Amino acid sequence: MTILSVYAHHEATSLTSALKNVTISVLSHQGHTVLESDLYGSGFAAKAEKYDFTTTSGQHFNYMLEQKHAQLEGMSFAPDIVAEIEKLAQADLVIFHTPLWWFSVPAVLKGWFDRVLAMGVAWDGGKIYENGLLRGKRAMLCVTAGGPNDYYRIDGKHKATIPQILHPIQHGTLAFCGFDVLEPYIVLNALGKNHQQLQSVLTEYQFKIEHLVDSPTYFHKFD
Repeated sequence: MTILSVYAHHEATSLTSALKNVTISVLSHQGHTVLESDLYGSGFAAKAEKYDFTTTSGQHFNYMLEQKHAQLEGMSFAPDIVAEIEKLAQADLVIFHTPLWWFSVPAVLKGWFDRVLAMGVAWDGGKIYENGLLRGKRAMLCVTAGGPNDYYRIDGKHKATIPQILHPIQHGTLAFCGFDVLEPYIVLNALGKNHQQLQSVLTEYQFKIEHLVDSPTYFHKFD
């Protein structure tokens, strides 16, 4: 199996980085091919703009329609987008390693969604959800959040659960493109954990990754 690790954190000593390293180590040791996208490390552009295309339609600029045009013109996207699309095409499973910022993901990962999950590549007119162009691939979120566990309840500070907060990503982005979405791995209160607790998190996550391929559990799966 080919797995793509998409990593969206700026700090190499972060918990997010440690979790990413577990993913790569375990899956590589199991004999899988692991591709990596370090979005901060590579300087991946977060902003979608006209320079994302080597040719344009010449019409009124609509980013979505220019994506479709670029796909029809033989992938006339900017080189950084082409590189990510090629990795995505090879991947059977994509694991996104990200912190939770403002109830969402960092701008660089949102930019990856905007620029790489392009019209004509990941979805198209009438080709969404069960008909999405990435049908047959799997995706999973590995998310770290700083707030205490009891913040993430309907009656908590945030007035929302983690599944509710992640719905726009898991359903509105990943499932939208046809991915079968695996149950996420969530670490709450990441900032409040001591060294021993953090080690327990990594041990628990290692067990999950060791059994991810042969015993997956799904948040959403298309029949």
